[in-house]
Amino acid sequence: MGEKSGLSGSVIQRDEFKRKFSFLELYRSLVFAPRAMSKLIGNNKSKLLDKHFIERLQLAVTEVNGCAACSYQHTKMALEQGMSNAEITSFLSGDGEFTKPEEAKAIMFAQHFADSKGIPKKYAYDSIVEEYGKKEARIILSAAQVMIAGNMYGIPFSAFLSRLHGKPYKGSSLFYELGMLIFGILLLPLAIIHGFLRALFGLRNEKFDKSKDE
Repeated sequence: MGEKSGLSGSVIQRDEFKRKFSFLELYRSLVFAPRAMSKLIGNNKSKLLDKHFIERLQLAVTEVNGCAACSYQHTKMALEQGMSNAEITSFLSGDGEFTKPEEAKAIMFAQHFADSKGIPKKYAYDSIVEEYGKKEARIILSAAQVMIAGNMYGIPFSAFLSRLHGKPYKGSSLFYELGMLIFGILLLPLAIIHGFLRALFGLRNEKFDKSKDE
């Protein structure tokens, strides 16, 4: 079968949300995503961080959020980049078997970023800066920001596609799925402008939780 059947086969393997996001969370992620994407494009030229490292970070985010469509697409990308099936499966299951020691802290940060719905603890990010450097930390954060935006849109898309195949997600609704999909498309231009204005006024492309754990 073709690529479409492959995607369909991937999304119908899940029957419920692993993570579910709100309209506000989707909008916030879209505000940060364009500048984050520009960082990743810049990294493709500078090669400051290896592309396989970036892919592993994004697989880690996707594993936490459970986006079937994103898992399918990034599995294809990772295979094209030369990652093995075993390595990809490991990252998508979260077992950490193939995590390199020098990448472990960044992978853990990516998982924390996803778990916190894109608002990680400030001290967690500071530890990444200390470990890898400011420029590298910014790319790590950007990889997670781009991926979570894709997840927030891809999760309702996966649920909608599964619904079309007669297998609606538990706890989902057609209103939620179409609402997120249409909302994302209609408000993307506004989110881009919002992000541009933040840059114009010198606001950083990030949002942190500055509270301390008990």
